[in-house]
Amino acid sequence: MAVPKRKLSRSRTRHRRAQWLRIRPTTTVTCARCKEPTRPHTVCGTCGTYDGRAVIES
Repeated sequence: MAVPKRKLSRSRTRHRRAQWLRIRPTTTVTCARCKEPTRPHTVCGTCGTYDGRAVIES
């Protein structure tokens, strides 16, 4: 198993950990049927369609 040769500095460790805390805006696309914003590659929560097909009866 690999063992680090030198101790990482506190600033280097905290700089790496700080990247996980950044808040990224969520990606949204408009539904082709009802024109509501939804997450990509998911079923629309408003009309229940995915890829032009009715998946959930509403």
